[in-house]
Amino acid sequence: MDLNQLEAFLTAQTKKQGGITADQAAVIAKFWKSHRTKIRESLINQSRWDNTLRNVNWRVDLKSQSRHIDQINTPVAIVEMELGKNGKESDFLCLEFDEARVNQMLKKLSEIEESISTLTQTT
Repeated sequence: MDLNQLEAFLTAQTKKQGGITADQAAVIAKFWKSHRTKIRESLINQSRWDNTLRNVNWRVDLKSQSRHIDQINTPVAIVEMELGKNGKESDFLCLEFDEARVNQMLKKLSEIEESISTLTQTT
């Protein structure tokens, strides 16, 4: 709810029979203005039921062991993702990507970015 919506809502509540007083509306408006971000974050956290991505760390290593000798000393990306929900212990997911898999992942991420941009563009 933005400030215009808040004012409209509170005005309607003051005009409603058995509604709130102008003083109460002023207190609610002041509280909303100072705590809007915290209220929003709290509601989002309460409405999430799945884990969220808390952190990502990565590095590039050279493979030192492999079933196939031709894969030794090839570069691989090690990606560690911290997943969790607020107030709960995190889980960690560790992934290893060769160059081809990194390129596939980047392509998919670009497709995701494009989809989000398409949905969020203002007309």
